[in-house]
Amino acid sequence: MPINIPKLLPAREILENENIFVMDDERAISQDIRPLKLLILNLMPEKEKAETQLLRLLGNSPLQVNVKFLKTNSYESTNTSKQHLEQFYTTFSEVKNQKYDGMIITGAPVELMEFEQVKYWEELTEIMDWTKTNVTSTLHICWGAQAALFYHYGIDKFELSRKCSGIYEHQIFEKNDLLLRGFDDHFYAPHSRYTDVSIGEIHDNPELTLLAASEEAGALLIASRDRKHVMITGHLEYESDSLAQEYNRDISRGLQIHIPENYFPNNDPTKPPINRWRSHGHLFFSNWLNYYVYQETPFNWE
Repeated sequence: MPINIPKLLPAREILENENIFVMDDERAISQDIRPLKLLILNLMPEKEKAETQLLRLLGNSPLQVNVKFLKTNSYESTNTSKQHLEQFYTTFSEVKNQKYDGMIITGAPVELMEFEQVKYWEELTEIMDWTKTNVTSTLHICWGAQAALFYHYGIDKFELSRKCSGIYEHQIFEKNDLLLRGFDDHFYAPHSRYTDVSIGEIHDNPELTLLAASEEAGALLIASRDRKHVMITGHLEYESDSLAQEYNRDISRGLQIHIPENYFPNNDPTKPPINRWRSHGHLFFSNWLNYYVYQETPFNWE
């Protein structure tokens, strides 16, 4: 089934060229089913790129999903045009009286700052608090995952000695969890961050379950036992060249950065990387939409 997105959204043409099933309101209203309402708080600086990555995976599902993008009101993005934001994004004040089946809170390049120092932290905490009653299940990605662990469960992040960047092997610890249905016992996922969270603190919290982790990259997938919150510290939504783009960007800025691990063939940045996580990325988002959102959400929120 398709995702319902605005007709003029730039990501639409890219997705249609990849044969991702998308539709607009004109066709959606003829569907005699109850579509899922999904809200995406996009905190990434390159918002159009993040839109395409997320919509590509959300569109690979038998469910019809109506997607709305959310921006912060307390901080204005400088990397995305004002016209794009005004045309395709809404603010929290415009949606806070509504109910949503699912929500995604993305990462943001602010992980080396204390949470309270982030300009939109107060607004974000208001949104995260609102999700407890107005959203069936919320998926938090990378810094968004660390923010959720800190706000909801009191688990703080800590700085790493060097950036965790690369493709890492992960082990599953809860094979029967529906979020991991169809996963291999070991699978690969990209990471790109300067901070981490304590696996010990996750284990010690009775409200949380560690679903998958890596010996090299630490915790990857954490879920609350009530399925209200899912935290993923890596980037299963990344495209094949996402880490390469980040690496080249950091090199051009003169940063002392190491080559992403287990990524380029023979560790050679001139060679195109091989994608080893695509299938699990699609499976993860499909499982979340089906088992944590669709199967749990009421048909009529009212």
